[in-house]
Amino acid sequence: MKKLSLLFILLAIVGTTQAQVKVGDATLPNTVTFSGEDLSINGAGLREKFFFDIYAGGLYLKKKSASGNTIAAADETMAIKLHILSGMMSRSKMAGALRDGFKKSTNGNTAPLDDRINTFIGFIKDEIEEGQIYDIVYEKGKGSVIYKDGVEKGYVEGLDFKEALFKIWIGDNPADKGLKNEMLGAF
Repeated sequence: MKKLSLLFILLAIVGTTQAQVKVGDATLPNTVTFSGEDLSINGAGLREKFFFDIYAGGLYLKKKSASGNTIAAADETMAIKLHILSGMMSRSKMAGALRDGFKKSTNGNTAPLDDRINTFIGFIKDEIEEGQIYDIVYEKGKGSVIYKDGVEKGYVEGLDFKEALFKIWIGDNPADKGLKNEMLGAF
């Protein structure tokens, strides 16, 4: 009976610890649900700048993959979760980082996306604060949606936009190569 109790406790501990991933000072869930679709964490890591942890980021997919470009081009629901860890991240810095990211992810050819980029960035209206969580989600059949602390702020249609958006983190010229590698399963 003691062995059975010990086994039950051990399984409960293992099950609890596997329900989340600790990334720096953030704890990201192993699974999320958007549009009724369950997504599992593919990988997670930290975006750092000048030795400061700016945010913890996690990539969530229906099926694990290590190919950033294949993931970005896929027409299926997926998400990137950003848990803000520093007051150094402001609304204007996020807007600038997204604009720079779109330039890199499109090799400088943002013209076909410019209106939608402006619309998407416009959904980040409030100042960004430490502890907030942003979910950047591609919902198949809807588009690229941004959530702040679980509340939808808006969305932009188009698979071409989604591909450029996700390539900011997992494309050939990402914002942070270390974070890209971690999101693609190296954590």
